[in-house]
Amino acid sequence: MKTAEELKQILNRIEGRPYPAYKDTRGIYSFGPFLLSVDHVQGDPFAAPSDVSVLVKQPGFPKEILQSRQTRIAAQDMILRFFGQALNQAAVRGKGSGKSGRLSVTRPGQEILERTSCHISEDGAIRVRFNIGFPANGRRILARELERILLVTVPEVVNKSLIYRNYTPEMKAQLEEAWKLAADQSAIREQLEALGLAAFVADGSILPRESGVSQKPMRDAIPFEAPESLRVEVETPWRGKLTGLGIRKGITLIAGGGYHGKSTLLEALERGVYDHIAGDGRELVITDATAVKSRAEDGRSVQDVNISGFITNLPNGKDTEAFSTEDASGSTSQAAGLAEALEAGAHTLLIDEDTSAANFMIRDNLMQEVVHGDQEPIIPFVDRVRELRDSKGVSTILVAGSSGAFFDKADTVIQMDQYIPRDITEKAREAAKNYTFKEKENLRSFDSTSTRIVHKAKESGRSKVRSRGMDTISIDRQDIDMRYVEQLVDPEQLAAIGQLLRLANREIVDDRKTLSEVVAALQKRMESGGLDETVRGHGAAVRPQELFAAFNRQRFQKITPQEN
Repeated sequence: MKTAEELKQILNRIEGRPYPAYKDTRGIYSFGPFLLSVDHVQGDPFAAPSDVSVLVKQPGFPKEILQSRQTRIAAQDMILRFFGQALNQAAVRGKGSGKSGRLSVTRPGQEILERTSCHISEDGAIRVRFNIGFPANGRRILARELERILLVTVPEVVNKSLIYRNYTPEMKAQLEEAWKLAADQSAIREQLEALGLAAFVADGSILPRESGVSQKPMRDAIPFEAPESLRVEVETPWRGKLTGLGIRKGITLIAGGGYHGKSTLLEALERGVYDHIAGDGRELVITDATAVKSRAEDGRSVQDVNISGFITNLPNGKDTEAFSTEDASGSTSQAAGLAEALEAGAHTLLIDEDTSAANFMIRDNLMQEVVHGDQEPIIPFVDRVRELRDSKGVSTILVAGSSGAFFDKADTVIQMDQYIPRDITEKAREAAKNYTFKEKENLRSFDSTSTRIVHKAKESGRSKVRSRGMDTISIDRQDIDMRYVEQLVDPEQLAAIGQLLRLANREIVDDRKTLSEVVAALQKRMESGGLDETVRGHGAAVRPQELFAAFNRQRFQKITPQEN
């Protein structure tokens, strides 16, 4: 290990030399209270900035933040935000070409995710990864500019954001609030099963967002208030008793007029599988951790998925017990998505009729009269929803604004009225008595479950993994379309998924393991070795359900049914 003084000598030596000489700086340097590591040096000033990390072995953080995995992740998230704020305040863009002097670090959103950018170990040491654009004039090194960044700016940022004794009272209060909130969120999540709930929405929550492109809470929004008949009470270690809407397991229908908050509630529930930061408004919206949002995805690829529980007897004779297509329709894509969600272990389905295939969800009586049942291969979801509840133990939370076909099926009906939920279950049941909805006749029992084998994919010698925003993962120049996997909330999750898929193909997939076994092995790697050791660069944790979704959307890695 070298010293900060030796780093300064290296920089003095390479001043004005061609850009590749910056590679001489790679290594670990002791700065007294912390270690600085130059992990990767960019190829030229116009390339992606260099990877740098700092390790503080004794930051002095309170031991309480290490009491559980959830509190540690929440503390990491808050400390990373402090680091980003300090970096913004200290950074002064110097001269140079391309990305010279640019300092950047992960900017977390409203959800709290485990990230490789900030990691607290069991002994309390903290590591933060960030990026620096190594300065150059053209392609000649500006080492004095980098010296100012590494020997002045970085120590200033570390002292301000990673050494607890230097925190202001406000920062200490924010860190304490973060880990206490995480403990409360974890406590509520643990109580869902005992209370028979699929989700909980605390009274006083703010569900509407600032705009269609912002996840920040809307100002002056109407606070959420549960109807008395559906109000439940939960216990938390720091906030004490909390009341709110308990969405019971089973079939819950969310109805109401347009713009009254139906989809807003469902969107809060779909993101309720993650913890949220204090002040988000949805920090006490807690959903079953396995919940999956299902929708139609015209044009997606499907590989050997058993959709026979929803679609049978296709006119072309295509096998629906091992259904494959490169260009799925709305109904077949949604049928496949639901079957895949069940394979991924989902106990709760979240569905919005606005993003569903209409012919997959319902068939009204008139249509059944005109087009007889034996001429229609689709078994509507309305005819399966109770069987999913009763035989599979799968709950459904469904937003419906145009059809009353599910009123008779629902265990609970919630009407959103100007963002206020009202329990109209009895009213809906009474109204449904006046209508007869025909069901598809001679239905066989639901057995649309897939057990599939993952096969090794061919890789080129230097397989590259990239992600583009929230849309695409590219592996070896082959794209995986993730646009409609709606419970992904951060680009770093896609970056992590890409690396995990490649890791699986290289070290886990053996043409014998099922998809479930492969995903379980990846989860075990992340839990035992830590995300920090499993994913390189900047990545964020993902649920098994999103890993399943990524595997299922690959067009270049075969997944075939397991032979009996």
